Amino acid sequence: MPLTKIECDRAVCPPDKSLKKFADEKGMYLEVTAAGGKYWRLKYRHAGKEKRLALGVFPDVSLAQARKARDLAREALAKGDDPGQIKREAKLTRAINDANTFELVARQWWAHWKGLKSTRHADYVLRRLEADVFPALGGRPVASVTAPGLLAMAKTIEARGAVDIAKRSLQTCGQIMRFAVAHGLIERNPAADVKPSDALKPHKKTNYARLDAKELPELLRKIEAYQGSPYTRLAIKLMSLTFVRTGELIAAQWDEFDLQAAQWRIPASRMKMKTPHIVPLAPQAVEVLQILHTVSGGRALLFPGERDHAKHLSNNTILKALQRMGYQYRMTGHGFRGMASTILHEQGYGHHLIELQLAHMERDTVAAAYNHATYLTDRAAMMAAWADHLDKLRKGADVVSLPKRAA
Repeated sequence: MPLTKIECDRAVCPPDKSLKKFADEKGMYLEVTAAGGKYWRLKYRHAGKEKRLALGVFPDVSLAQARKARDLAREALAKGDDPGQIKREAKLTRAINDANTFELVARQWWAHWKGLKSTRHADYVLRRLEADVFPALGGRPVASVTAPGLLAMAKTIEARGAVDIAKRSLQTCGQIMRFAVAHGLIERNPAADVKPSDALKPHKKTNYARLDAKELPELLRKIEAYQGSPYTRLAIKLMSLTFVRTGELIAAQWDEFDLQAAQWRIPASRMKMKTPHIVPLAPQAVEVLQILHTVSGGRALLFPGERDHAKHLSNNTILKALQRMGYQYRMTGHGFRGMASTILHEQGYGHHLIELQLAHMERDTVAAAYNHATYLTDRAAMMAAWADHLDKLRKGADVVSLPKRAA
């Protein structure tokens, strides 16, 4: 006769035995041990062999639940499958899923993704994951990460006022989950259900702080008179003459420069667009580099750090120097790029020349070679005119030559 719940509750093992079996039906029984444990078992035959299948522990698994598990196992048998093997494979799958935590998969994605990225950008993305994403999601199996879980992580970042970081973190998680889908770790990407614009507050993009063109002459004079580190002063001066990005400037190495040809060739690995970039050097820029080479003492880096000469200046060095000059919140190193773009456009230089010099255009190998061959001479002339313009601004339009001193 089939078991009842009351019989299951009262079932005990006799004192003279180590276990006792209480039959239910269709091969299922309740196994009761001398220690009082009660275990659901299913006896079945597959491929001519008698086997046992564990269906759970009573009362955590009720009589009805055990029968449902038994019926599913019998359905598998009817199809010719071994329910025990299916269970072992499912257990292995769960173990693999548990081992593939979000952090483990994220680090695998990062190692794959960073190949074509600059070291600075790749390290920044990893630091953001370690600081904001891993504490919330890192220990979870990647297969258990849900859209609400991703949203909760982003909302936590947003709550401290870092709206842009929240958006970027959500986008990075989307890339990680796509990587997991591509490698068969999950079936679908839950991040596809969450768009930053739907989940996070609107964020107004702000431009880098920069001065008006009329304030540039005074800034140039303050740079010339700066009393801080000579490396810092020369770095700002070179930035004003070349208007490269701060990261491209501070990590510059001497083997990138050909002073005789008056060119600075920045390798693709250090460029945002991942293509080599040529910066024509005006005579004033060459002069700065010659002075800098004398100061640097033959080191590989143009701008070594103050404490560790094997590392370059920090990102904040130029910003702090501008603050000491009185330009806090009003000017950044990146601001030279915006000022140069505005002034050069006003002076009538072609938009394509300015954009190429700013390295804004995405260029494949063929396009890069074409642009370099066609426009390098024009860009060199533009950069020379820009340097002359800065000289005039620094000296002032109303400069009066001093009379020669009498003998």
